[in-house]
Amino acid sequence: MKAPVFSINGEKLKTIKLPKVFETPIRLDLINRVFFASLANSRQPQGRDSRAGLRGTAECWGPGYGVARVPRVKGERHPRAAQGAIVTSARGGHRAHAPTVEKVIKKKVNKKEKRLAVASAIAATAVKDLVAKRGHRVDNVVHIPLIVENRFQDLKKTSEVLEVFEKLGLMEDIKRAKEGVKVRAGKGKMRGRRYQRKKSVLIVISEDNGIHKAARNIPGVDVVNVKNLSVIHLAPGGHAGRLTIWTESALGQLEERFCDLKTL
Repeated sequence: MKAPVFSINGEKLKTIKLPKVFETPIRLDLINRVFFASLANSRQPQGRDSRAGLRGTAECWGPGYGVARVPRVKGERHPRAAQGAIVTSARGGHRAHAPTVEKVIKKKVNKKEKRLAVASAIAATAVKDLVAKRGHRVDNVVHIPLIVENRFQDLKKTSEVLEVFEKLGLMEDIKRAKEGVKVRAGKGKMRGRRYQRKKSVLIVISEDNGIHKAARNIPGVDVVNVKNLSVIHLAPGGHAGRLTIWTESALGQLEERFCDLKTL
């Protein structure tokens, strides 16, 4: 498989042969499974204090008072007196079956399967139908897969990156991501997850000479070193076919990383 290399001015420079990893059979089921396993493994174990809700001095009155036999706070002539406590059904009581730190939330995936999933997700970035099916606006993109010269890694200003995006036909997808920011439903908006943002262009580089800082504030854009490339970057949400920019040197390292790949 061959693909053209574009300059930062949007001009075609040459045609190169793509690494064999781009010919990997696309396994959407494997990509989805490895993505959610990686997501689960990034979670932090959480639990509750074993004495939470049980620290009061409440005691059951016993039968004969015409009230429910639940533990009630001791005392009289104060607002909390005689109110139910401790039990799950009472305000301030302990939670039934609270989460524990001992719960196993990690998911195991075979190393070869994980590696194949990454290779398969890489191959999916070169299929225009899959990229479009994922929701990306690709009508004006100059070519898929999109490969640019190494000078792209040296850009240090956001305005310069946006100019390159304009010349490569990526601004429609950037606009889609910018307009797709929504306020999250539920209590997550109070827990540091207020906004839901769409994913746009992924930039894969071999060396960061300023491009990360220049592109990090563009809506939906992620920059990752090819050495750290994973299914999390290539298939957000478990859906393969992310719109990706590859630098020429990143493809060289990709060839080294997957030179001995065996498909299942």
